[in-house]
Amino acid sequence: YGAIQDTLNEMGVKEPNIKAVSDAVIAIRQSKLPDPKEIGNAGSFFKNPTIDKLDYEGLRAEFPSIPGYQLPENKVKVPAAWLIEQTGWKGKTFGNIGVHKNQPLVLVNYGGGEGAKIRDLAFEIKASVAATFGIELNPEVNII
Repeated sequence: YGAIQDTLNEMGVKEPNIKAVSDAVIAIRQSKLPDPKEIGNAGSFFKNPTIDKLDYEGLRAEFPSIPGYQLPENKVKVPAAWLIEQTGWKGKTFGNIGVHKNQPLVLVNYGGGEGAKIRDLAFEIKASVAATFGIELNPEVNII
């Protein structure tokens, strides 16, 4: 991924090893994700969906800026954050819960928010993405 390579370059790493890549991923996440000690969150709420390459090409015809990462077996991984942002959810707040202003994958609790409200918000986001792109988002978190 380009962001990892850029971060490794910024860190002065010429020949990356597992530790350096891990450090780069942690640095990227810390720059994008809110600190749970400051704003209640569970990190990335949704997984990046994998779709068929033909479906991806159809979406690119309608949404030329849609990013995708080629996978084996004619599959493409689409960033869930992009899908959520394009459907207008990034930065939205609903009382004391919402979608983080910098990272649309993160659902936040500003204090006193109920788990059921977060769950309902997640379902609304899923429905919006499905209606717009025909892609189903699946949670990365465990909902209990």
